[in-house]
Amino acid sequence: MRKQWIALLALTAAACSGGAAGTGSQEFKGQSVEVVGPWTGDEQKSFEKVMAAFTSKTGAEVKYTPAGDELPTVLQTRISGGTPPNVALVAQPGLVAQFARAGSLKPVNAEVEKAVTEHNAAVWKKFGSVDGKLYGFTFKTANKSAFWYSDKAFQQVGATPPATWDDLVKTSKAISETGLAAVAVGGADGWTLTDWFENVYLRTAGPDNYDKLAKHEIAWTDPTVRKALEELAKLWGDSTLIASGALQTEFPKSVINVFGEPPSAAMVFEADFVASVISTNTKAKVGQDAKFFPFPSVAGSKDAVVAGGDMAVQFKDDKVTTELMKFLASPESGQIWAELGGFLSPNKDIKPTAYPDDVTQDLAKRIVDAGDNVRFDMSDLAPAAFGGTKGAGEWKDLQDFLADPGNVDGIMQRLEADAAKAYGK
Repeated sequence: MRKQWIALLALTAAACSGGAAGTGSQEFKGQSVEVVGPWTGDEQKSFEKVMAAFTSKTGAEVKYTPAGDELPTVLQTRISGGTPPNVALVAQPGLVAQFARAGSLKPVNAEVEKAVTEHNAAVWKKFGSVDGKLYGFTFKTANKSAFWYSDKAFQQVGATPPATWDDLVKTSKAISETGLAAVAVGGADGWTLTDWFENVYLRTAGPDNYDKLAKHEIAWTDPTVRKALEELAKLWGDSTLIASGALQTEFPKSVINVFGEPPSAAMVFEADFVASVISTNTKAKVGQDAKFFPFPSVAGSKDAVVAGGDMAVQFKDDKVTTELMKFLASPESGQIWAELGGFLSPNKDIKPTAYPDDVTQDLAKRIVDAGDNVRFDMSDLAPAAFGGTKGAGEWKDLQDFLADPGNVDGIMQRLEADAAKAYGK
């Protein structure tokens, strides 16, 4: 579901890239590679510009096959039929692990691994590793630790971006006293609620426990889960702070409820792709009317980022495929898309000025600066039956918690039962 909204609402390409200039060695002229990815629309156009630079540099022709939300099914069908692509961009680390353990993927070679190590914090290498071998790396990422707010609404109450969770609750109460709801929640899309939980859990339980819960090595009845749910209830449990109809509000509408006219709320929490919804559906200007602040510290927690992303993996290990993987792991490829807009990367060697505006530069910088305090979206790490199914598992359980935030014990029991079933325990 997230991919669908990102693809539909991606930022329109804002500039022409200078990264594709010049002709390279043409070493692979006459050869071709196929890439299967999730991107359609403007995102597809931007990625095709990246691939045009690869062709200019190497001579190899690239065929891009857009698969949208059906990418896992498309890849499985192609693998079963004996016609896998050279490279795919996959959003679910769990799917990467599945393909790797089935022998469908090829580990990256030493040159690609060296590039990944040099250009990224160590944790990103961990995300792409399965059973001690590196199978891929995150090419395009999302910063899922951002609160977007109406500058006008904050000015009305003299508020500044809250740095702590308790300050967020206090600011929310001050805003609600003006008659405007503090926070719009897109609760009709259960995945937004998993992002809320993951950010609070990462800050209250810490990165190590986050890793354990993601693998179901600790139960959803653990005291660390209780602490996160209780913190969430401080906000979700006050009906004066949350815009009415949250469970009937889809993600794009939650953004429009803040930045459209007339607004019904002052803030909305979600990833950097909120900016594209604002630009596409409202008259608000990102960076002026619409600003963001990082997800606040909870109980003194350090800065941290929950991230999503598309991981480049290879199904073939011929020279041209490896050359493409080297190119995608380089700052050069990411910089091309960065200049076009609608793109973030964990690659620390992409020049900050490549990103087209201050907001995007800030979002990208926070991913890089978080270092090893970045964690991948937990619901994308989980089996789809638990972390990625509409009306079931974690999505449904957290929707029920939003409806009744006082029922911490009951929701913990249901989360654990659903997780145990999905993880096979």
